[in-house]
Amino acid sequence: MKKLAKNKVLCMQPVPKTLVSCRDKDGKNNALVVGFTANVSLDPAMVMVGIVPTRYSHHMVKESGCFVINLPKKGYEKEYNYLGSASGRDEDKFEKMNIQWKDAEYVNAPIMTDCPVSIECSVIESTMPGTHELFIGKVEAVHVDEEYLDEKGNILWDKMDLM
Repeated sequence: MKKLAKNKVLCMQPVPKTLVSCRDKDGKNNALVVGFTANVSLDPAMVMVGIVPTRYSHHMVKESGCFVINLPKKGYEKEYNYLGSASGRDEDKFEKMNIQWKDAEYVNAPIMTDCPVSIECSVIESTMPGTHELFIGKVEAVHVDEEYLDEKGNILWDKMDLM
């Protein structure tokens, strides 16, 4: 028998866990854990990330108009938990945790190279329906570790052990 939950907040848990990386106008990299992510269109390919305006990365995405969604594998929990609990206002999180990265090819943001999937996005729209600003991003490129692609370039999601 089903009963009503007392708390409607976070009634759905996002899977997989995601890290959003971004860069400010001075070239400083940052990344944060984002619990609100989703596909919003197949053609053109678009995704959404929700970021609370008080988060340090919010202004970076707002000003730069871009971000990268990174999907970490199991074994990256230490970095993931740190990126979700520390603020880039206080320290360089990439340096502190030795986060490996490279420049994205289509947007001005870092790709976290220890994550098997990184999705480059350009912000095309944003809206503030409640606590989070929802940034809708056009997918510019999807980078996937070679071992997780078949011979036609399709992603082998079932082969990854994502968080």
